[in-house]
Amino acid sequence: MKTYKQVLGTAELALAKGEYHYCIQFLLPKIESFPLSSKEGVNLRTILITALCGLNKKEEAKTFCKELLKSYDNKTRENAKYLMEIIDSPEIKKPKNWNVEFESDPSLNKKSLNSLRKKRKVAEEKKFINVTDSPTGETKPFQKGFSLIIFLILFLLIPLLSGCVKVENTLDISELDSITNNLVIESKYIKKFPWQIKFEEKIKDIFPDAEISQEESTFSLKNKYLNQEETMQVLKMIQNTAGELAGGSTNLEIITSQKNFIFFKKYFYKVDLDLNSIKNVDNLELIFKVIHPNKATLTGKNNSNIAITRNLIIWNLNLGQMNSLEFSFWSWNKLLIGITIILIIMILAYSLRFYRFKLGTDLPQLPSK
Repeated sequence: MKTYKQVLGTAELALAKGEYHYCIQFLLPKIESFPLSSKEGVNLRTILITALCGLNKKEEAKTFCKELLKSYDNKTRENAKYLMEIIDSPEIKKPKNWNVEFESDPSLNKKSLNSLRKKRKVAEEKKFINVTDSPTGETKPFQKGFSLIIFLILFLLIPLLSGCVKVENTLDISELDSITNNLVIESKYIKKFPWQIKFEEKIKDIFPDAEISQEESTFSLKNKYLNQEETMQVLKMIQNTAGELAGGSTNLEIITSQKNFIFFKKYFYKVDLDLNSIKNVDNLELIFKVIHPNKATLTGKNNSNIAITRNLIIWNLNLGQMNSLEFSFWSWNKLLIGITIILIIMILAYSLRFYRFKLGTDLPQLPSK
């Protein structure tokens, strides 16, 4: 086993360094000592095939591949088939400008590993940089000026990063008779802007009965059980208050319509939000979400900033321009369906009673006068 390890180590080293001639000359006289039926013989023959392919000696490589194909081990035969396919694969001609050619002495291929090791030892002794083993002294700490500059940079970054604000308004119209509007303002970092604090105070005064949650970096407002008219009023109040604090006029228009198809209704929504005058608010992210009862279809042309799933529309608003959203969805006509089911049940009950009376019963009848 020790001999095998020595042979394997020398062959792998020569193969890794590209010395294919030496690898072949080294393995050929020793490979007969390791039969094909052993794992060692298979490994050494695989290395030999690799070296032969490296020198483009395909016919000799095929000879050893055919020996491996006769092995009793299934894995060895599969690997041999794979190697045979690689050897038989056609050569692809490469353009000359793909390769970099180096001038070399062909006699170097015949040299053994020992001769190359001697040359490398000589090359390692040559030093192109003056390196000394003398100590350079103790490691000096950073000076006071460096720490002060780093502190100033971090201190200046805090107010810049604290300006990133995310405003997300979610309109839930899954129940058209009981709509919910949820407004969430989140500061992505520590502090809030002064306009955020003013906006929160005004919203508290406008909606005293709404569910309001206020924390260090977030603010949420939830209005429940609204009809369509109340929902439009709530959205316009929020939009007008935000526009006043932003120093520009904004306009929100919501147009709704519906079509009845006996048992179904189709609802159409069009929302236009004018933000042309709001341009000087940096790091502000505005998102408007709509939760609808059934799968919605977008009907607008510019839908690049709109993402839609089965029951959710995510609308990213852009400052300094007109934002438009048009969509439609189907809904069941619950009232008509309920009336229809009741009528069907009544008709079935009357029919059963009528036919039962017509068929009569098995009870004895009173004699007629």
